[in-house]
Amino acid sequence: MLIDAHCHLDFPDFDADREAVIARARAAGVQHFVVPGTTRVRWSGVLALGERDAISPCLGLHPYFMDAHCDADIDALARSLDDNPQVVAVGECGIDARFPETLEAQWRLFDAQLRLARAHGLPAVVHCVQANDKVAKRLRQLALPAGGLIHAFAGSPEQARRFLDLGFVLGLGGAVTFDRARRLHRAVQSLPDDGFVLETDSPDMPLAGHQGQRNEPARVAEVCRAVAALRHQAVEEVAASADATTRRLFRLA
Repeated sequence: MLIDAHCHLDFPDFDADREAVIARARAAGVQHFVVPGTTRVRWSGVLALGERDAISPCLGLHPYFMDAHCDADIDALARSLDDNPQVVAVGECGIDARFPETLEAQWRLFDAQLRLARAHGLPAVVHCVQANDKVAKRLRQLALPAGGLIHAFAGSPEQARRFLDLGFVLGLGGAVTFDRARRLHRAVQSLPDDGFVLETDSPDMPLAGHQGQRNEPARVAEVCRAVAALRHQAVEEVAASADATTRRLFRLA
């Protein structure tokens, strides 16, 4: 019943043992994988993975890789969305305020991708680092009927509610497993059952106890257990809720 709602299985970190990684995830109960795009050059790999059963592709331009993007990429993204109906979302797109030197360009790119998501009736997969309030404001201005996912949410209960009110759900990943993440823990406890999905962001965002290691989708089971403990719910209940929410958001069969 588990779905990893955000994992970068196309990344070269998995080139040597991708099949084994997928097999370990399946052994841990992970039945589906959502793989976001990050740069134009990587879209072909994401789409190739999406040809496999139980892997759903997204296409987008990630704010971390601004040096890899150019103006023509937005037109290319529009064409790719038209040509690939199996794509379930636009993303990973968004804002990373750790890089102020590219923020203006990030906002232009983010706006363009949100408009594409709206035009294609797709949800957006949003990367939002140190910018929750500003991103929520922009999402309110550029309303997306299909909503989307706030990937790797790490904000407050109040910020969580703003995103939920805009039709977005929150991605819960490795950050919830750290004892020091008290504000995030309060947010997790405040969420409705249909307000979150489970994710790993593999190969990044290692869980507590796995720092310095490559992350992988099998560990979404550990994320599920951590969320269940925080919410005082059964693991099976959290898994079922997250499964249903992920399937609804991305329109998975």
